[in-house]
Amino acid sequence: MLCVESAFMTTLVHLESRISSLVGQGFYTIGPCGEELISAVGLALRPTDAVALHYRHLAAQFSRQLNSGRSHESILLDRARGHVVSSLDPITGGGHCCIGGGQYDYLVTSTLASQAPPAVGRALGAHLANAIGAPSHFPTDFVSFVTVGDGSINHSHFLSAINFTEYANFRRYKCPVVFGVSDNDIAISLPGYGWLKKEFVQNRVSMPVYYADGNDLLDIWKNMNDALAYSRKWSKPCMIVFTDLPRRFGHAATDRQSAYLTADQIKDVARKSPVEHMCAQLVDLGVVTYAELEQKYLDLWQKTEIAFAEAAKEPKIKTRAEVSSRTSAPLLPIEESIALNNKSLLPVPEKEKSQLHPMRKHMTFVYDEILGKYPQTVYLGEDVTHGGYYLVTEGLAKKYPRRVTDFPPEETVLVGAAMGYAQAGLLPILEIPYAKYLDCAADMFFEACIMNWLSIGKQTNGMLVRLQGFGKGVFGGNFHTHNILSIPPGLDVVCYSNGPDYIRGMRYSITQAMAGRVVMSVDCTNLLNLRHLHEDGDKGLLKAYPEPDEILSWDEVIPYGKSEKNDLVIVAYGNSVVTSLKAQKLLARDHNIHATVVDCPYLSDVPAGLLKELEGISKVVFVDDCKTGQNPFAGFIVRLRKQKKLPASWGCVTAEPTYNPLGTSLTFVDEKDVIQECLS
Repeated sequence: MLCVESAFMTTLVHLESRISSLVGQGFYTIGPCGEELISAVGLALRPTDAVALHYRHLAAQFSRQLNSGRSHESILLDRARGHVVSSLDPITGGGHCCIGGGQYDYLVTSTLASQAPPAVGRALGAHLANAIGAPSHFPTDFVSFVTVGDGSINHSHFLSAINFTEYANFRRYKCPVVFGVSDNDIAISLPGYGWLKKEFVQNRVSMPVYYADGNDLLDIWKNMNDALAYSRKWSKPCMIVFTDLPRRFGHAATDRQSAYLTADQIKDVARKSPVEHMCAQLVDLGVVTYAELEQKYLDLWQKTEIAFAEAAKEPKIKTRAEVSSRTSAPLLPIEESIALNNKSLLPVPEKEKSQLHPMRKHMTFVYDEILGKYPQTVYLGEDVTHGGYYLVTEGLAKKYPRRVTDFPPEETVLVGAAMGYAQAGLLPILEIPYAKYLDCAADMFFEACIMNWLSIGKQTNGMLVRLQGFGKGVFGGNFHTHNILSIPPGLDVVCYSNGPDYIRGMRYSITQAMAGRVVMSVDCTNLLNLRHLHEDGDKGLLKAYPEPDEILSWDEVIPYGKSEKNDLVIVAYGNSVVTSLKAQKLLARDHNIHATVVDCPYLSDVPAGLLKELEGISKVVFVDDCKTGQNPFAGFIVRLRKQKKLPASWGCVTAEPTYNPLGTSLTFVDEKDVIQECLS
């Protein structure tokens, strides 16, 4: 009877959500209206299978919850809380209305098929964790199950996930993922025209496909079990399509069906009820009587009404502070970061101690150190096993087999897989080969950044992203020397200017990723192999490796040329530090102006160290590698102004708001720009 109860609850919650919206108490009206019998799916799945359900597949969530022993009342109340955005909602805390929230039930947003790539990542990541001896969140025989609607099969997220799953299967990777697709042959107002069955499945999907009549509870149960058994036994992907589902309501309360369906079409689909078919089927089999079903329905209806009434009285998010406090996982205290770093110190080899190296060598050194210290760490990207485009991963794949992995050049699934890896128990370092390529994965990247906020910290996906191909350079033009940074809430961005600071900063940053934060290191192409600062032969940028216990927190900044006589501060990061140091020398030589250059690697907020450096200063100039309007220091200026910490005289130098041509660095900031602003 759990499937029956789940189907009834699904219908009633959807109806009550529409009513609550009409009376101004509910704010989410998308819900099942024909998918109620997918409740059988929830019972076919094991409690430890990873599940990410499309927002119409609530019935499977309900049956999983009932099967775990939870009461009708608690389940209905929690779901009602989502619809009326109660701050007591255990899934999103009043942030949104989502399915998921259990230990193995992953949150799904309203962004069509964005749940698909992380589901593939969980399937691959859990088996990789088991293979390399790292702790895994899943048992060895688990299955990753993810569902979408038939409209979502056209979305790039889903196509990316399907393509990579079949690639992984071709490469003989263990990838036990089952894709569920519900087919009601309409995507909001766009008819499906039979595309899913007639074309997509037949000609575009090479994995085994199972079909289940969406109006037949027993058929769904049988075929879902068959699909799971196949994937579980062989650790291979497959798909199950739930066919012939009616969409008995519009997509949401705001959906005007009369604008695209005739009155007769609306009446015809309203008469097709999978729930009624289920009741008749069970009565015919002698499992239950109509009287018993009616009593059960009425009982659940009353409980649903009570749940919505109670939830509507509960508190909602009231303050901006409440919203902001959940944006990222809590920052690990510096003492704990130091303790983690010092737990297993790897000394610098004696032959390396006296040698000076360019920044690129320091980067290789620290990733070797991180992989050596933390066995759950994996490095994934494109062309990384042979060393990558800039040789940063040179030799690491040989030293850490299976933990340094190449993916096909498709950034959406690369970011999604990193999310899944993190959720499976791994600590991913994700390399994006060029900053411009992150644009290709923008939505998936934003999903990674929002997940802590959305799940009120219950489902983090801590990772370290390496964004290469940033800033000044003459090769590749705009597409390989991109200088735009989008810093959404939930993302910690750092950009280092030299090798030793990179090592110290990465030691700190990786511990924050371990704590669940999403960290991105922006790596400047121009700096990787730069050896000289002011003139050829000065070796001003060749540095020795720092000691293994040295660490650099995000609150720290690095001042150069600081003096009590200096009344001018130049704030910079990454390549703009080198530019500013050159300008600093020329300002002193040609204009008798002595400035302090402050290297500020952390870009997501104003570091405490910068506030201290600006105390008593009459003028500050921010030098930003990014284009005007796309530059992180613009946010600094706003925050400092609000805190009344911005000096009376200030300026900001940025790159030109255009696109850099191939073969030149014409649009990037140079020392002349810095000097001109300092003199103004």
